[in-house]
Amino acid sequence: MSKLNIALIVENYLRVFAFVFSPILLFGWEGKAQENEMQFMDVTQAAGITFRHNDGSSGQKYYLEPTGAGAASFDYDNDGDLDIYFVNGANLPGATSATPPRNALYRNNSDGTFTDVTDIAGVGDTKYGFGCCVGDYDDDGYQDLYITNFEANVLYHNNGDGTFSDVTGIAGVGDERWGSNCAFADYDNDGDLDLFVSNYVVFDLNKNPKCSSRGIRVYCGPESYEGVPDILYRNDGDGTFTDVTESAGLYNAGKGFGAVWGDYDNDGDLDLFVANDTTPNFLYRNNSDGTFTEMAMMAGVALSESGMAFNGMGADFVDYDNDGYLDIIVTNFQDQTTSLYRNTHDGFFFDVTFTSGIGEQTLPYLEWGVDLVDFDNDGDLDIFTANGHVDGNIEQFDPIGTYNQQNQLFLNNGDGTFSDISNMAGSGLLIKQVSRGAAFGDYDNDGDMDILVTNVNQPPNLLRNNGGNKNNWLMIKTVGVKSNRDGIGARITVSAGGKMQIREIRSGSSFLCQSDMRAFIGLGKADKVDFVKIRWPSGIVEKIENVKANQIITVVEGQATNKF
Repeated sequence: MSKLNIALIVENYLRVFAFVFSPILLFGWEGKAQENEMQFMDVTQAAGITFRHNDGSSGQKYYLEPTGAGAASFDYDNDGDLDIYFVNGANLPGATSATPPRNALYRNNSDGTFTDVTDIAGVGDTKYGFGCCVGDYDDDGYQDLYITNFEANVLYHNNGDGTFSDVTGIAGVGDERWGSNCAFADYDNDGDLDLFVSNYVVFDLNKNPKCSSRGIRVYCGPESYEGVPDILYRNDGDGTFTDVTESAGLYNAGKGFGAVWGDYDNDGDLDLFVANDTTPNFLYRNNSDGTFTEMAMMAGVALSESGMAFNGMGADFVDYDNDGYLDIIVTNFQDQTTSLYRNTHDGFFFDVTFTSGIGEQTLPYLEWGVDLVDFDNDGDLDIFTANGHVDGNIEQFDPIGTYNQQNQLFLNNGDGTFSDISNMAGSGLLIKQVSRGAAFGDYDNDGDMDILVTNVNQPPNLLRNNGGNKNNWLMIKTVGVKSNRDGIGARITVSAGGKMQIREIRSGSSFLCQSDMRAFIGLGKADKVDFVKIRWPSGIVEKIENVKANQIITVVEGQATNKF
């Protein structure tokens, strides 16, 4: 979370100057962006969500405070709509509050409103929390919930009756290092979900260094702290997990934030990308034998295009150009850019940040949560980033920086470029807050993707998408039988309207967040899908033909038919 050196800033601005005068990209902005009909509206209060994040600050500038917290959009009660879980901070030394901060679960009432059911569900963890992810680790048909904390992490087992049980000790997953992102995945394809947790740095509340800029106290940067290895837990199939980090080849010290699984080399098993803060990113290629090989430097995603280790925050693994290969996006610090890496199909990636049109627009912002989502249902994945600075007094020592920042939405022009339409996409995109996490899902099941944003020491923003469903769509829920119950890792290929798209079912992405696990596919004007092909983690491949648009379908492994 530090600033980039002056030489690199100058280099970036020179490249920006050249980019601005590109007539090709200007044409893309003039065209598709002006046709946008999406309008996002903040419906947080109307939805009955009263949660407010508390960072527990007392004026001592503890390094935990500005990182923020995540959220999950998931269907904990299997009623067909998305519920919301918020992760909160805790009081730090010197801070007091009338009601101690705790996490919160909101049940979707299926009418646009939510009810706080934290007490009933038993998931109000009071540790200093950061991220969360979900996955049905015991294959009982109900999604379980994992929380990353500054103290011991927590695993809540979903009992299937609206309640959860803390099974952290039994499962053996209560790592006490500073956990950030987490993600379930069946990395060894044995039919049950394993768990990866990215860990950040070593921090001691009793050893809080003091840092300043121009004589003004600020939060110290990540350079002041030692990085730590992440952790990989293998599911033992009996409700317990085993730490296999070293034997799997993942025991490397970094400063881990974003973490996302995806099959980037199309060989049928899940690889792993980790965004690190001021240290090189990790790209772990799955060797299909229980081990991984770290490939980030060789693949071209460890550093920025100029050879710098950026401040990696959030990350996503997705096919933005519809060529059948997963690409990578990483958010970074102010005066850096959000990095977009295009998969070249041969194990390598090419940095297309500036040629794609997002380089100039992301330089002034400190960006965290990110995902590529088809918000207008045209069959091309768009980019959303959650933005906000670290220091509340940034304006006192930085003439460019602002604490509250506007989030950004980039429309995919369908030609490899993006247009910033943040000011044209409704009042919900004009809000300026101190944003961190971003989770995505169709909470009202109306056929377009909505956005949930978490903010530091502020209420969250639930942004309803109005108008995205003017194009057609298809949503797919996967149920594994031989594979893990959630179907995490399943590769879905959809052909419709002359366009081929892929999605992968996954747990965890963005920054500290969990998005809707159902695969959402925009179809444009196509009123049916030619075929849906699913490659399950087990290796089973199924194909469904002639599927009608504008519906949510459930596909059970081994039982796919053409009934949809």
